[in-house]
Order: sequence, then C-alpha cells, then structure tokens
Amino acid sequence: MSNIVYGLSVDTADAEKLARFWAEVLGRDVASGASPEFATLDPDGAAPRLSFHRVPEPKSVKNRLHLDLISPAFEAESQRLLALGASRIRDVTQSSARWTTFADPEGNEFDLIAG
Repeated sequence: MSNIVYGLSVDTADAEKLARFWAEVLGRDVASGASPEFATLDPDGAAPRLSFHRVPEPKSVKNRLHLDLISPAFEAESQRLLALGASRIRDVTQSSARWTTFADPEGNEFDLIAG
C-alpha cells in the first residue's frame, strides 16, 4: 500500500483572504463556502488541492515547504505577482537557472522560476 498527496494546507490569519490571493496567482477559483476560518481552491484535476486554515499564531520563521511556480513570461509574471500583493524577497541566478523568491501577503515564501 502507498499514499498519494491529497493536497497542501496553509496556516493563515485569514483563510478566505489568502485563498483569494492564491486563486488569482494560480488562475483558479475559491470553492464556495470560504470563510476567514477555512477556504480551499477548487480542484481542477491537474493541480494539487490547496486549503487554508486559520490559526491563532502568526508566521514566525522561514517556511520548511514552499511552492515553486514556473513561467515563460518571467518578468511580466513577477510584476503581476507584486501587483496582487506579493513581496519580492530575493533574486537568484545559479548557472543557467534563474528564480525570484517572493512572499505572499502573510509572509509565506514561494519561488517563481524563469522557464
């Protein structure tokens, strides 16, 4: 017997607000019934389920797990993420790879890879 990844859960101060940010980033919809306590993105069959759960404590350290996004329109997508409320943390180039680490509105890090 083996397991499969059902989805990823993100701790947050406002589940619905952060779900709406990620829905815009990923071009997905927030499932009906979203609230400040719990929200999820509608599964589209090809992407993992993303759920958001309100917790009482704020984020305090670097993520141990983060999302890697890739875009062929790296510069335009970087600007779109910033306009949606992301913050640029650092730009990285290693050999032929290039990416930017961003933070979502609650400080959760994610990378955008030039592809």
